[in-house]
Amino acid sequence: MLLIAAALLTASMHSLGVVEAPVVPTVQTAAVVTTTAVAPVEPVQGPVPVPVSAGPGDADAVDLETLARARGREFLDDLVAVDPRDLERADADDRVLATAQDHPPTALDVATWWAGLPSATRSRLVAAVPAVVGNLDGVPFDVRDRANRLTLRTGLADPGTDTARAALLGQVDVSLQHAQGGAPRSLVALDTRGAGRAAIAVGDLDTADDVTVVVPGMFYTVTGQMHDLTDTSAGLHDEQAAAAGAGRGEAVLAWMGYRTPDMSNILSLDLARTGAERLERVVDGLEAVRGDDRPRLNVVAHSYGSTTALMALSSGRMQADTLTVLGSPGSDVRTASQLAVHRGQVYVGDAHSDPIAGSGYFGTDPGSPGFGSVVLDLSAAPAPSADGVFRRPVGHNDYLKPGTASLHDVALIAVGRGDLVRDQAQHGRGGGHAPGTAPDMYLVRPQDLQPRD
Repeated sequence: MLLIAAALLTASMHSLGVVEAPVVPTVQTAAVVTTTAVAPVEPVQGPVPVPVSAGPGDADAVDLETLARARGREFLDDLVAVDPRDLERADADDRVLATAQDHPPTALDVATWWAGLPSATRSRLVAAVPAVVGNLDGVPFDVRDRANRLTLRTGLADPGTDTARAALLGQVDVSLQHAQGGAPRSLVALDTRGAGRAAIAVGDLDTADDVTVVVPGMFYTVTGQMHDLTDTSAGLHDEQAAAAGAGRGEAVLAWMGYRTPDMSNILSLDLARTGAERLERVVDGLEAVRGDDRPRLNVVAHSYGSTTALMALSSGRMQADTLTVLGSPGSDVRTASQLAVHRGQVYVGDAHSDPIAGSGYFGTDPGSPGFGSVVLDLSAAPAPSADGVFRRPVGHNDYLKPGTASLHDVALIAVGRGDLVRDQAQHGRGGGHAPGTAPDMYLVRPQDLQPRD
């Protein structure tokens, strides 16, 4: 029966758009512009020219094999010293990419290393190894945007790019476009290996006073949902900007930086553990780049993404000013005191008719009595009223949709006005869900998983 249910669910997801065919998406907005915090990169035709800093056979140069074996600060130093002929090949070497994107040097080491490089060397590395530079936490975000856009445009212009990779790159390209007058978007991570990973910032991560990281849940892929996640993050950015008022900068990171579960591994926590480690590195990178000018950091995590975020914030390696979890299936974190989050700043969203919220499927429900969280009051009317009252979210994927009470609450929390939320909230479970049996994750309705799970 489980196999039949899984097959039906998968078929439904294809028809509803949760799992999409590998085609390049189209844009349906009337007026869109492509923006970047730096000068746009022209499409690349043919190999990228690499300025030479050391001639072939230079005694101080290292070869590609040495670079591929290096780790930590040695990897960074070898990247500068590698023979120019090998540097041209390093950006496509699986071993080099695995080090840069899976087992990188610490963000603090990267920031220190990058700050000490001459301008000409930085330009040479961006041009020669953009897939490396663009994914190193600790490199300034405007530089990463420039490097990743070079990877993006080179891939789109290459007639040898396969269909699946072209679809991934096309989705990212569309996601970077925004309506006239909207906040600028920057590409701060792009991993084209396998199912891919990406992160797009709405607003300026280098200067924002408030930074919010949005962590998605199951069934999300770059090819299928990057555009949706980025637009959702843009909506949250605008809500935050309205709540903060003039003079305060906002940035929201649409972070699809880990592989989310599909039907084959929906019951496993392995991807959440890997995602937690990657999330920790993202925060390390933000702190390394910003230094003493640390922004207010908020984590907003949905569904399986909340399990990932709870793991990260209980690891002892990451901290945040606030954590808001929406539709959470729980985790092995038992109380808010185990989280590196400011006291009283853990919030839980539990929408009407959400079969996942409150289930405790993966452990303790963060909205349960005694956890120490603030459960959002989402009992507003089911539809917006004429006087502008926000509507209540319904189901598993409604939390960050425009006009919902939950979107407004999340924005208030992110700009430091959680006091307004707490005045209306209930401490402990109170969102209308009575304790019950955890839902069968194979039988969750497709409409509860699309489009924002």
